[in-house]
Amino acid sequence: MCAIIDLALQSKILVYAAIVALLALMGVIFWYGNLDAPELEQVEIELTGVEVNSVNKVENTAKLTVTFLVKNPSETTFTVSIIGYQLYADGELLGSGQYSTADVAMPGRAIFSSGAEIPLKNTFELSLSDVNNKTYQAVLDELVSSFRAEGVITTESAWSAIEKEFDSST
Repeated sequence: MCAIIDLALQSKILVYAAIVALLALMGVIFWYGNLDAPELEQVEIELTGVEVNSVNKVENTAKLTVTFLVKNPSETTFTVSIIGYQLYADGELLGSGQYSTADVAMPGRAIFSSGAEIPLKNTFELSLSDVNNKTYQAVLDELVSSFRAEGVITTESAWSAIEKEFDSST
């Protein structure tokens, strides 16, 4: 009888030790995964240009090419999965846009190694129904003195991902 009680007690201790070891392992994985976060937060993003790509006069829409220059001043290699932004022309909101490679596996994305500077282009659709006629025509006639983008860039390394807010003008 005493041997059965000792065996049951040993089994409980073994189960508790396994749970504690598992929790410790999870803590180490979480800690290790967050080591890249300060390096990823060093990402720099700059709005370098907005160009009219095509105009649909029937539907009163225009496709603009928005170019962001993304720089990696850190030692950690990363990829950019999402750039979500609001685009402004001379202070007036044109709308929202998003560059996304979230559905592309990490090996298929642009790789930002240490010191890399890569321009990322995105197509932004501008509709006359979203802005006033004067602003729409100024964009088409390339009479806008400055564009501004504000938003969030998401960078990912093999172990972690961060979101960083940005605000940049041409």
